Amino acid sequence: MAEKIIMLAPQRHATPAIPAQAESPTGLLADQRGRPLRDLRISVTDRCNFRCVYCMPKAVFNSDYQYLPHKALLSFEEITRLTQIFVAHGVEKIRLTGGEPLLRKDLEKLIAMLAPLKTVSGQPLDLTLTTNASLLARKAQALKDAGLQRITVSLDALDNTTFRRMNDVDFNVSDVLQGIDAAHRAGLGPIKINMVVKAGMNDQEILPMARYFRNTPFILRFIEYMDVGASNGWKMDEVVPSAEIVRRIHAELPLETLEANYSGETATRWRYRDGSGEIGLISSVTQAFCGDCTRARLSTEGQLYTCLFASSGHDLRSLLRAGHSDADLSAALGQLWRARGDRYSELRTQHTDLPRTSAGKVEMSYIGG
Repeated sequence: MAEKIIMLAPQRHATPAIPAQAESPTGLLADQRGRPLRDLRISVTDRCNFRCVYCMPKAVFNSDYQYLPHKALLSFEEITRLTQIFVAHGVEKIRLTGGEPLLRKDLEKLIAMLAPLKTVSGQPLDLTLTTNASLLARKAQALKDAGLQRITVSLDALDNTTFRRMNDVDFNVSDVLQGIDAAHRAGLGPIKINMVVKAGMNDQEILPMARYFRNTPFILRFIEYMDVGASNGWKMDEVVPSAEIVRRIHAELPLETLEANYSGETATRWRYRDGSGEIGLISSVTQAFCGDCTRARLSTEGQLYTCLFASSGHDLRSLLRAGHSDADLSAALGQLWRARGDRYSELRTQHTDLPRTSAGKVEMSYIGG
């Protein structure tokens, strides 16, 4: 049987208006629900060398798929300029994502440009990166030397057959583990390991993953399979609820809850009662955390998204390249964030009669997870 080809709708981008009256950023910007702007996730490339079934399935992201031309991508100078404006409005944490961010040529140069930036309180930014670790073993030390502080590695199984079925490019688990070890030796940490759990595909790996990363310096986090974008064919019955993940682990390795590290943390924290480690649960489907979401996302071509599940973005690149001042860009950003009222996951959870569809939403590979 031929593979079903899913056509992705073109992304809708609106050019933000410049407010008539500019105002200086105070670092206290809040949206309609009182949520501050604290986290910025920056996608540095829309390309990836994996074809994970929940993110960039081969049926869509095949040899005919048109990626963004290089001229459409924000330059490192443009990214740094926008980041400075976000930081002035209160951003304290920067996460570089993709696609696979290590595919962006000379990424270390961007890290070196971002590393000196300070928060409004004068503290260093929390500068981190999410990677599939395919190139990490050879790049870890250079990333650390450039000023990267820590990393998150995506790893969806320890069993090689299962992992290769998930990434769909025959990449081996051993290579990811070598990348994790190299990052640890380089001093990038704490290292977090993200496992997206999809029922019937890799949920049998929950306990093996927990056993493997227990008694290590690494924090394993389980992520509910989410309805991001239009390409992954998401269905509710493929979600393994976080409560079920905790139940399975607790039955063998007793757990107890931990307090959040900070307000707006995406993962709920648990630790093994015997003190042998910590795990996290990211439960966007069954336990929505929209109420304290502090994250903005900047796409590879400079589109601002105020929600992971958004269907349209705001074209900051057009303002940059039209020659607007930092004051204009700052005012536009402030106006956009104050108008933000996103709470997609809450609505999905509350209204169980709504159709379970991903149509129209931006792809995770375009804005990062």
